[in-house]
Amino acid sequence: MNGGEVLAQCLARAGVRDVYGVPAGKLSPFMRAIASDPAQLGWTGTRHEAAAAWMAAASFRASGRIAVCCGEGGPGTHNLIAGLGSAYANNVALVAIVSGPPSHLTYPFSGFTMETDGQTAFAAVTKWRALARDPSRIAELVRRALSEALSGRPGPVAIELPADVLAAEVEPPGAGEEFVRPSRPAPDADAIEQAAQLLARAERPLIIAGGGVVAADATSELRAVVGRLGAAATATQMGLGVVSSDSPEFFGHGGLIGGEAVGRALREADVVVAVGSRLSSWWWDATGPAVRAGGEQRLIQIDIDPAMIGRLVSADVPVVGDARTALQMLAEALGEGAPPSPSAWVASLRADYARYRDELRSLSGAPGGLMHPAELAREVGDWLPRDGLAVYDGGHTTFWSNDLTPANEPRTRFHEPGMAHLGFGVPHALALAALFPGRTVVNLTGDGAFGFTLPELDTARRYGLAAIHVIHNNAAWGVIALGQSRHDFELGTDLDGTDYAAIARAFGCHGERVERPEEVRPALERARDSGLPAVIDARVAFVAHPGMKYFASAGTRPR
Repeated sequence: MNGGEVLAQCLARAGVRDVYGVPAGKLSPFMRAIASDPAQLGWTGTRHEAAAAWMAAASFRASGRIAVCCGEGGPGTHNLIAGLGSAYANNVALVAIVSGPPSHLTYPFSGFTMETDGQTAFAAVTKWRALARDPSRIAELVRRALSEALSGRPGPVAIELPADVLAAEVEPPGAGEEFVRPSRPAPDADAIEQAAQLLARAERPLIIAGGGVVAADATSELRAVVGRLGAAATATQMGLGVVSSDSPEFFGHGGLIGGEAVGRALREADVVVAVGSRLSSWWWDATGPAVRAGGEQRLIQIDIDPAMIGRLVSADVPVVGDARTALQMLAEALGEGAPPSPSAWVASLRADYARYRDELRSLSGAPGGLMHPAELAREVGDWLPRDGLAVYDGGHTTFWSNDLTPANEPRTRFHEPGMAHLGFGVPHALALAALFPGRTVVNLTGDGAFGFTLPELDTARRYGLAAIHVIHNNAAWGVIALGQSRHDFELGTDLDGTDYAAIARAFGCHGERVERPEEVRPALERARDSGLPAVIDARVAFVAHPGMKYFASAGTRPR
């Protein structure tokens, strides 16, 4: 076999099914192996390598199965970095594969066209990276890459394969070289017992479910602990759906943008349990993390990565280990008593949240007679089927959907909070449409964000990936324009004059424009019934979301 065939075989044997990328000459041995057996590895060709990385990230987030993105060395390496940075910041596992000039002309480099130092380029955006200098090591490096990506806190990895290594003949990998998914460590039993004792005395327990709960497939275990305690429960943007929007313990999610009830809970809880969450700046007030711990508030932090525990807030009970196992052990330690009714404290949080959500739903009458962004978010959220999938792209635009789109199960709502990279939404939605062809996929995005990856409508049309892209079109870089206006100037924020619906139709997709709330649902129905990738260009006013004040002030004042 040649190196490219070994690479394809090793990935397929390890359970990889999806490869996303831009065709590359030096990757031809690998690509030929994919083309010769499409049932083994599926190929989706994107128009930009960053989109390939975002599609691979979406595959892992939605299914738990690792995927591959790839590109030519040099420009392809550089283009992948945007998507890899996003995956790295959000703890998403994927494998990036790039080619390179022949080995004898690199490291040190000789001036060969398209050469680049991929190992240095990838250093800031991957957990692990390797250069394959010998084709006999390809199987070993694939195993190591997958193990690094999936062990502990997940993340992206990269393998650089020079052209001669991919083309060289090599013995096929043996039966003893199969990849075995790494085990997830169990926590210390004494730490679990300490956590249970602390929670048994708690009067106002609060549970925060992060993306680590989703990665560990620990939703049912977390819900069991919430039920045992009658605790208030919320989720980070990476954990949306772990705590169902219709749960009796739910009072908002996504951080402080989720309303005053979230802020109250963080201030008033006497015991906070943070599971698989870094307590990032989405959970900060002006002086830093809103979870204070110490004094009257105590923190139990459960994380598979010991470096995350106590990084921002000192944990009273640190629990290092797999979230699923830890929550199972914690539920057992809490005992089998009858679940308590939600406390008056939880009821008051829910009442505050209900008032806040009702206020959001009632917003209308935006400046200039344009549709209010809350009206658009409300109409889409009410229309989306219960099993529908939603991607939130566009910075401030996402705030409106945070509380106006129910989230009842994990792996159904997709933010990009770690890097907050605009433009991930289109490729993310396309990957979801490919993975779940029978389900409705909606990408809620801003006009600025949509422009970053608009060419992937061509990818959508070629592969029949019928996601619906709903654009909050306020004809501007809205948040930037707001900030500039406060300093009495404008520079480069005007995006008026683009007809996104017409662009969609030119790509062979369904496209239409809406301007009033009552037009939104009929347009969504037509988009779904068209069977095509679809763009709904919704003209809205820019209105600052109530949560902007919390987001803008996070960490602005030193303690």
